[in-house]
Amino acid sequence: MQLTTLDWAIIAIVLLIVLGIGWWSGRQGKDNADDYFLGGRSMPWWLLGTSMVATTFSADTPNLVTDLVRQQGVSGNWAWWAFLLTGMLTVFVYARLWRRSGVLTDIAFYELRYGGKAGAFLRGFRAVYLGLVFNVLVMATVSLAAIKLGSILLGWPGWLTLAVTCSVTLFFSAYGGLRAILWTDLFQFILAMGGAIAACLWVLAMPEIGGMEGLMAHPNVAGKLAMWPDFNNPEVWVPVLLVPLAVQWWASYYPGAEPGGGGYIAQRMFSARSEDDAVGATLLFNAAHYALRPWPWIIVALASLIIFPDLDSIASAFPALAADKVGHDVAYPAMLSLLPAGLLGWVAASLLAAFISTMSTQVNLGASYLVHDLWGRFIRPEATEAQKVAAGRWATVISLLTGALLSLSLTSAVQAFNLLLLLGAGTGGLFILRWFWWRISAATEIAAMVLSLVVAIYFTWVHDALAAEPVALVPALLSWQKLVLGACITTLGWVASAFIFPAEKEEVLQAFVDRVRPGGPGWRRFKVTGAAGEDWNVPRALLQAFLGCIAVYGLLLGFGSVLYGEGAAGMAFGALTGISITGILRLQRKP
Repeated sequence: MQLTTLDWAIIAIVLLIVLGIGWWSGRQGKDNADDYFLGGRSMPWWLLGTSMVATTFSADTPNLVTDLVRQQGVSGNWAWWAFLLTGMLTVFVYARLWRRSGVLTDIAFYELRYGGKAGAFLRGFRAVYLGLVFNVLVMATVSLAAIKLGSILLGWPGWLTLAVTCSVTLFFSAYGGLRAILWTDLFQFILAMGGAIAACLWVLAMPEIGGMEGLMAHPNVAGKLAMWPDFNNPEVWVPVLLVPLAVQWWASYYPGAEPGGGGYIAQRMFSARSEDDAVGATLLFNAAHYALRPWPWIIVALASLIIFPDLDSIASAFPALAADKVGHDVAYPAMLSLLPAGLLGWVAASLLAAFISTMSTQVNLGASYLVHDLWGRFIRPEATEAQKVAAGRWATVISLLTGALLSLSLTSAVQAFNLLLLLGAGTGGLFILRWFWWRISAATEIAAMVLSLVVAIYFTWVHDALAAEPVALVPALLSWQKLVLGACITTLGWVASAFIFPAEKEEVLQAFVDRVRPGGPGWRRFKVTGAAGEDWNVPRALLQAFLGCIAVYGLLLGFGSVLYGEGAAGMAFGALTGISITGILRLQRKP
């Protein structure tokens, strides 16, 4: 594979356009923290929803999907498809609550929901934990994919790929803040989605593949096509389907699918111009993220099993790729290297743009935590708005460089994915329940974080070493078993702490109820005082979330059925989607 002058020209033009959009959109709205971190809280739903999708359309996502498909088949994607349950709860339950809170970050929420020194400590600690530790790990995961992409498609060493893309990211994210990021996200999503579809169509047309019929008939692919795992084999369907749907979606804190709707999803909701825009943005995101995007990646991943059937074939085809970076996730950029001149440049540029989109969101989010919830809250509370913006730029630079450097020590997308899941295992239930139950306190959250961190350290570094002893001290565990055990241990611990530690003061809880207006039996003892607007209808919101999941899963599986030539199944899934959407709309019209 050799990039032509045309390919390099396309890549250069795309990077210049990204810089131009960032400069143009960042010329206004960067003089105070609200403008810099939230775009002045005036953003429309379609721009916010597209930005959410673009952020999750990172360079590591198609690599992760390819890794799952090559090793577990198409059904392996339930590892992340299950997070739709969290997403739909955010759409119909949390979006309005977050918007009503009026906070600048989801970390600032802690001093709204909790009070006293414990609430303040929790805010500061989470600012460091999420703004530095967790956020840097996310950026390292994304940077790892960029390194592999650059090595295969561009022939660049990892440091050069990161130097170029991170420089572009730093310019417009540090210069223009969230407003610049949102508008560049819109361009990057259109570019990336178009590139993914074009690459998929070209790969299918390759003589070695022979279209969908040839792809599905090939012996390397036939056993990987099923959208559902083998229910006759519990060693397959339990980790692939049961654990994600029963435990993972609520127990783990994962970027873009945080239980309770935190992270950059919450940031986008805070920046919406209204509650309806916050709901519309998250609905658009979930529909596009789970139903629209996966299939072009899946088709290319299946085709890679024909062209690169094993890791040795990848290693021999790309000798310049470092040995510790060779994995099944590399098969996606390896397939893209077969594209013709022009299309190769387009797709390479689109993936670089996707990387920039994700990194810019993460650095802006992390900077908002460090500046608003740590520096501005505890270190320099007297700081002016201009000083906060300046501090945000410095935090952007530091976090981006740290994440890029850490990526050099990671090896695969699945490795990073599992580590992120394990780090937050068990805390997700608390992030959900704190909206529903007044008994959750700051002490409960602190207990959950400590337990989760101890459990993650044990299962990541200690347990395997003990199991590998000549006389095993503990039984060996698979990744999913570690996740379930970690979630159970952490959850039991923080639930117990909710009864052991005292609840928040009555005046703190009442102020939270008056401002956010949560509902349900967990808040029955509190009445809204002096607040206008409709109270939250818990049962209706949960029913809408359930129907939303059915609708999106129907679209996802319906697309797959049509691609597989199963027209009747596609129509059935389509009908299920239509019925679910009708139900959502009827519930929405009820007073």
